[in-house]
Amino acid sequence: MDDVPVVPATAGRPLPAPGRAPAAPGPPGHAMPPVAEAAGRLLAQAGHALARHGLVTAFGHVSTRMDGTTWAITAPLPLGRLTPEAVQVLDLAAPDLGDGVPREAWIHRAIAHVRPDVGAVCRAQPPTATALAAAGVPVRPLHGQGAFLGPVVPVHDDPRLVREPDAAVRLAETLGAAPAVVMRGNGAVTVGGDVAEAVALMWVLEQSARLTATAAASGTPRPLDDDEQAAWRTVAPELLHRIWNYLNEEES
Repeated sequence: MDDVPVVPATAGRPLPAPGRAPAAPGPPGHAMPPVAEAAGRLLAQAGHALARHGLVTAFGHVSTRMDGTTWAITAPLPLGRLTPEAVQVLDLAAPDLGDGVPREAWIHRAIAHVRPDVGAVCRAQPPTATALAAAGVPVRPLHGQGAFLGPVVPVHDDPRLVREPDAAVRLAETLGAAPAVVMRGNGAVTVGGDVAEAVALMWVLEQSARLTATAAASGTPRPLDDDEQAAWRTVAPELLHRIWNYLNEEES
């Protein structure tokens, strides 16, 4: 994805560089600041990877922290066609969402407010994980990478769209300190220290759900014990970034 062309910021507000207030919209052809430009390229890369691996369809969004109160977030467009200039500003200090920002950005805001450890949020529709939530089957770590998701993936039991602040706060409460939450009838959210981790965890969530479904159909699943999970979590950052590289192989 390093060869993605830089395009003018003609849609929405141009992204600010970290530590600066969002810039006012410039005239046609006004380029994004270099750091913000990189965030746009990165989020477009993330969107393409999610679409290519069947984790999003018409819906889904990814965000990344720019500074303490400013995030970059993908516009409400199919992520498989996302371009860097379609990335928008999400200002946590603003009373409402800006123009061009998806209404489910309230999810990203709510999580960012209570999770200072989180540098990126990924919202997608992993099909098997969504099916298991509907069936009441928990996703537990049956293999090493599954341990990255914790002892059990929490399920948010409200299947309605999260498009307003109170609903987003309730979802963030269900997520708690976990790296992932499945929304019954409504996909999932994963979080990470950066975009690579958040997107890789969404892929791990779906792979863990597939393994759970297969194991449950074949016998009694045997999750990893606490010590086994802990051992795998020590290598999570390294392996999640390797998964991110794998997810982007077709764009190298």
